[in-house]
Order: sequence, then C-alpha cells, then structure tokens
Amino acid sequence: MIDIHCHILPGIDDGAHDEQVSLAMARQAVSEGITQIVATPHHRNRSWDNPRPSVIKRVKSLNQLFQKNQIGLTVLPGQEPRIFGEMADPEADEELVTVNDNKKYILVEFPTHHVPRYAQQLFFDLQVKGIIPVIVHPERNEEIVAHPDILYSFITDGALSQVTAASLIGINGKKTKKRTQQFIENNLSQFVASDAHNVTERPFYMQEAFLELKKEFGRELANTIRENAELLIKGEPVNKEEPTEIKDKKFLGIF
Repeated sequence: MIDIHCHILPGIDDGAHDEQVSLAMARQAVSEGITQIVATPHHRNRSWDNPRPSVIKRVKSLNQLFQKNQIGLTVLPGQEPRIFGEMADPEADEELVTVNDNKKYILVEFPTHHVPRYAQQLFFDLQVKGIIPVIVHPERNEEIVAHPDILYSFITDGALSQVTAASLIGINGKKTKKRTQQFIENNLSQFVASDAHNVTERPFYMQEAFLELKKEFGRELANTIRENAELLIKGEPVNKEEPTEIKDKKFLGIF
C-alpha cells in the first residue's frame, strides 16, 4: 500500500516532532501494510515554509534513518502547498515539489473556510504546464462541503482529489463521513491517504479506511483507489470515472 499524503518528516511542521516520532510513525505504517509514503510537509501555510531543496534533503536523510533502523519503508519526496496565485509561474518550480518529484502531479491545499476565486484559472494554468493538481481533503473545506458543485467543476476540468482515511471512517464526524463517501460515490475523489501527523491524535487509519471502502463500494473500487496511488507516484494517468453531481438538498440543513 502507498500513502500519498503524510507529515512524517521530523521537526518541520505540525507533523512528527522529532526523529523518534518519525520512527514510530514508520513502524505503524509498516504494520498497516504501507510500503511507500510520500512525505508532504506544509508549505506556505501560516508559519511553515518547506521549499524544494529542504524537502529533498530531509527525505534522503529520513530514508537513511529508516534503513539504519531496519524499517521496510521508503519515503518519497512531496509537499502540501497551500494554494497561492503564482504556483504555475516558472519561478515557483524552484520551491514546489511535485508528487515523487515526477513533475506530473502536485498536491494543493485550500484554506479551511473558502476556495479562492482564482483557483479555477490556476488549475488550468498548471494543466497547460503539464501538472495535474490534486486537491487534498476537500471534505474539510467548508465551502466545498456546503457546495459540492465546486469540487465537481474542478474534477470535470481535469483536477483530482484525495480524501482522508480518518474522514472516511467517521473519526472526523458523521457529517464529514457522509460527504466523504459521497465524493467517492460520485467519482469526485480518486485517492484515499492518511494525512498522518503522529501515532496518537492523527495516525494512519489506512487499513480501516480500505475495509470501509470494500464494505461500502466493493472490492473493485477499493482496488482501483489503491492502484491510483501507485500510478500517481509513477506519474502515470490514474483511473478516473466520469464525475457526477451530488444532489442532496437536505444536507445543508444538518449543519
């Protein structure tokens, strides 16, 4: 299993505080059947800036630490940049890290409360450049949750999205679980990842999430989503079905 979103690099954001936490996370990941993790430190998010040179260096160092401790886990370079208007500019290439440094996919985080109006044009510009944006945890964005047609528009226009394992199994609440499952059911999300930050408050939950996928949507879809993570890190086209709009007029009333 491959986890495409994890804050396992030590001491650089709100993820692993130090190497001991990184080691504990690695052991927990292996126990869940995870063999590769894309390290995705926050970038341009409040007080956290983790530009490309630093990420590449730290990923190499963490892999050496895992090898020294005989942990069968490989860390791949990545990043979780908060969306900003210049992401598609050539100058941004020096600071941004695509998934596994493959120049094909990049994770993008929205602010919690809204979706910037320039996002659609930015996503178009990124795709013209040959880079497909992957929206992380859309189920945690208040505007998308209230108006899922926003996500539908992004996916229709070629973007992808990744929901969080904890959201899928209900750790983040029943309403979030419902919306997360709707995103998967309507082909609006193509990936499930841990967004793990530690082994206590925000662990992996990946095994539980894929069991939930099989239970709710069947083995075939669960396997497709699992395969998509592998295709993503290879920079290959992922499995993507035609998205459909979510129609639930009563949903807003439960907030």
